[in-house]
Amino acid sequence: MLTERVPVGVMSSVVAPEKPASNTMGPKEVELILVKEQNGVQFTSTTLVAPTQTQTHPSGEEERETWGKKIDFLLSVIGFAVDLANVWRFPYLCYKNGGGAFLVPYLFFMVIAGMPLFYMELALGQYNREGAAGVWKICPIFKGVGFTVILISLYVGFYYNVIISWALFYLFSSFTSELPWVHCNNTWNSPNCSDWADNSSVTDFYKATPAHEYFERAVLHIQDSHGIDDLGRPRWQLTSCLAVVIVLLYFSLWKGVKTSGKVVWITATMPYVVLTVLLLRGVTLPGAIDGIKAYLSVDFLRLCDAKVWIEAATQICFSLGVGFGVLIAFSSYNKFGNNCYRDAIITSSINSLTSFFSGFVVFSFLGYMSYKHNVALDKVARDGAGLVFVIYPEAIATLPGSSVWAVIFFIMLLTLGIDSAMGGMESVITGLIDEFKFLHKHRELFTLFIVVATFLISLFCVTNGGMYVFTLLDHFAAGTSILFGVLIEAIGIAWFYGVDRFSDDIEEMIGQRPGKYWRLCWKFVSPCFLLFMVVVSFATFNPPNYGPYMFPPWANMVGWCLAMSSMAMVPLYAIYKLCTLPGKFCDRLAYAITPETEHHLVDNGEVRQFTLHHWLVV
Repeated sequence: MLTERVPVGVMSSVVAPEKPASNTMGPKEVELILVKEQNGVQFTSTTLVAPTQTQTHPSGEEERETWGKKIDFLLSVIGFAVDLANVWRFPYLCYKNGGGAFLVPYLFFMVIAGMPLFYMELALGQYNREGAAGVWKICPIFKGVGFTVILISLYVGFYYNVIISWALFYLFSSFTSELPWVHCNNTWNSPNCSDWADNSSVTDFYKATPAHEYFERAVLHIQDSHGIDDLGRPRWQLTSCLAVVIVLLYFSLWKGVKTSGKVVWITATMPYVVLTVLLLRGVTLPGAIDGIKAYLSVDFLRLCDAKVWIEAATQICFSLGVGFGVLIAFSSYNKFGNNCYRDAIITSSINSLTSFFSGFVVFSFLGYMSYKHNVALDKVARDGAGLVFVIYPEAIATLPGSSVWAVIFFIMLLTLGIDSAMGGMESVITGLIDEFKFLHKHRELFTLFIVVATFLISLFCVTNGGMYVFTLLDHFAAGTSILFGVLIEAIGIAWFYGVDRFSDDIEEMIGQRPGKYWRLCWKFVSPCFLLFMVVVSFATFNPPNYGPYMFPPWANMVGWCLAMSSMAMVPLYAIYKLCTLPGKFCDRLAYAITPETEHHLVDNGEVRQFTLHHWLVV
């Protein structure tokens, strides 16, 4: 029996004509099977071969890999957006800013800015089927913002992976009969170490509890450094944990969405299982109900404080993961006809609900700590690394079977961090591979290069003074710069490319045009919101510090250079584009702001952006 595969076009004399393929299907193949029987007569049979898991854009561009299943994409987006900040940031902000009243500005900004921007990025990536830089073929002059978000994701990877390595270090340390942060009789403890109950001063407590000293002196070894100018060598224990994290990331990403789409089945679902288990345990502890009541207490007078609204707006910007290029990268692997509108509503809502749900878990344990040590809840409640690496381990250590609970908790932190780190890395890899096409054939090697480079830079954060480097990166890498990047992105899409044109693209994909509410948000509300946030971010800037340590002026200058290096990509690329295009300045500008597929119209003098209708239509 002879088997041969040939394209349909070659078989046209044998096979009946097929119906035109839909926009979302690649070219079909036919399997030709020739069977020679004993009497010498040949019979021909044909079988359609299922197309591969790649998709072709309607414009006829080359095929692109797609997610194996729709749920792989949803889990990847949820896993990226739901990260450590949902556990250590939102519950504390809610408690500090009026409890349940904080949900008013939070939900308000979610509706007018969070969801519209989330929807915008998913639609942008899905229609153009490119990474964060490549999508700007719709308006080439703004391509610099694509490199801005790629750089930001890269910078965040330098220190975010370190948090995961801390969690891994704690996980390994939890496999003992007695947790090492329970007592003060260890080699790393200082003479000031004492149990919480023996301290009358809260300040003394924060400097001297066993859990606090374990984090700073046993894990970080910060006592061996005098500041950021005295880093020392990388600690081998943290370096080993960081290496394990990097290996996990590489083998989750090296084959693209084929592998990462499977990994998120564990990393994106595990936190919900663990949070539920911790909540069931937490609510049974004495004092837990008081903690939850404090979390949900409503103080509407706090809504008169402008700082509450600013913190709610900031939390929205960072909790949804808009502006890192990750949503664009993930959605670029969707099928062209995927309902990105429904995806945006589902995933952004799940993210916010997860933040709210985690508050019950956190404050049930904080209420327990307040009861156990007979101190006010506001003396216990903290955010950031202090909550998940000091206060929470302290609470877990007092429970029966504490080692088991510690293992469960740090597995949750590990999975929360891994899928968010995967998203950031995928943004960098997809963005650069789509921009530099020759890298497509070498994805495995390029992924290895990116993760190894990230590992080498991250080594600065696992030295004795690594916490100072970590704090500097955390303060400058993705603060004002991420808000600036999303602002330029929104202006480029809504004003230069045009809300009407963008809406046409969405209608072409899902068969439904965005409502006027979404178009108004994209055109006016979201850009104004982002502009306000950028101005507030600059106006309220405070130099970073770690406890009593203040960074020297040169360190702040390095931080600002880091932040400006990503933001500078927008004007630098715009200047480069205008200088390299042919013709007079007006001609170069016309080409730079017109989609690449419409450059033939510019040759005829038809430039949509030069008409008043383009700027007024919604």
